[in-house]
Amino acid sequence: MFKKLFLLVCLPILAFSQSAPINIDRIVAKVDNYIILRSEVEQLYIRGQQQQQPVSKCQALESMVVNKLLVAKAEIDSVLVEDKEVEAQLTARMQQMVQLYGNEKNIIEQFGKSLETLKSEVRSQVKEQLTAQKMQGKITEDLKITPNEVRRFFNRIPKDSIPEIPTEVELAHIVRLAKVTKAQKDELSERLLDYKRRVLAGEKFEDLAKEYSEDPGSRQFGGDLSWAKRGQMVPQFEAVAMKLKPNEISDVVESDFGLHLIQTLEVRGQEYHARHILLRPDYNRLDITDAKKFLDSIRTEIVKDSIKFEKAAKEFSEDKQTQDGGGILLDPQSGSSKMALDESMEPTLYFTIDTMKVGTITVPLPYRSEDGKTGVRIIYYKAKHAPHKASLNEDFERLKEFAIMEKRNVEIEKWFKKATADVYIKIDPEFESCNIFGKDRISGGVQY
Repeated sequence: MFKKLFLLVCLPILAFSQSAPINIDRIVAKVDNYIILRSEVEQLYIRGQQQQQPVSKCQALESMVVNKLLVAKAEIDSVLVEDKEVEAQLTARMQQMVQLYGNEKNIIEQFGKSLETLKSEVRSQVKEQLTAQKMQGKITEDLKITPNEVRRFFNRIPKDSIPEIPTEVELAHIVRLAKVTKAQKDELSERLLDYKRRVLAGEKFEDLAKEYSEDPGSRQFGGDLSWAKRGQMVPQFEAVAMKLKPNEISDVVESDFGLHLIQTLEVRGQEYHARHILLRPDYNRLDITDAKKFLDSIRTEIVKDSIKFEKAAKEFSEDKQTQDGGGILLDPQSGSSKMALDESMEPTLYFTIDTMKVGTITVPLPYRSEDGKTGVRIIYYKAKHAPHKASLNEDFERLKEFAIMEKRNVEIEKWFKKATADVYIKIDPEFESCNIFGKDRISGGVQY
């Protein structure tokens, strides 16, 4: 039960959908001051079907009770999620929607609502989900697993229950980003210096940040980045922020994120509190011609075997996350170099690989980095692994992921046994047959 329960709690934060309206709605569960509506159970049930993670309505309700219990205990234990984290998640979700639907106009036509309206509608849900995840992380934060534990986990699996590993691939890429011209930098610098002059003339820094900053995580807070420890921010930003006097404003500072105007509010030992206004180039206007020509020439040298792909990636790739590893792309869940060739893969990558043969390299293809930068990349199809029964030798990282999940589930189950005694839980008689948490597992707490 708890393996399924754990997976439900960790489903991606919210999925915007256009579910059929529920005619009859009422409260079906209460966890302290938090309520669960019948319509919410129905929607999670439907979403599970849509995402190929089918669950029963009992399991849907149980997972929602778990989330509410985590949130209720987080409130008791002062485990808080900052508004900035919520805004960052909301912004990321909106960007995903824009990529999925093509542009904002398509989203408005699909949902009949603007991005801002969608954000406001789900803000509290996102905060609750993040709080539940943070509490779950706190419960299991000290857990570690050894190679021997992974081995014992695998040996306990019955022969006929050893998991089937789907088709996996190993991929690598070399990225080159479009360059920002001096004229574009000068234009942004002049705008920032104008903001500085306006602050010195009496306007409030935070008001200008709210109006002009292009940092979605801090904009609504007047550019406030809260306290940061040394080494937490990019070096260019930190070097300036820690030298400024309280309330002093910097000149223009350039980093990988764009151009900043920084105001340090306070420095305390190895910590500092600053705010900023960030301006970023319009990456859609950047010319990728030079980047494409460069990768064309690199690809030619690799195909001629004048240089190995791995060496070329280390020397020339501008993707810092993969550069040192020779351009190898890692599975975001397991951290393994083997990626499942299925719908969980980035769509553009999936459809590109689907037309390739192992050992080949693509021509330069359009690329957009996680932080929105424009460029091109070449992709190397390094290897393909056929579906097979899991083995320790070939699938250690994936088995390690399963083993640590089992260990987390055990720890979380122990926590639930204690938490249900501290938190009031009432379930509607309609769901009495679901036996939430199981009477043999949890004592006290749950009432019908």
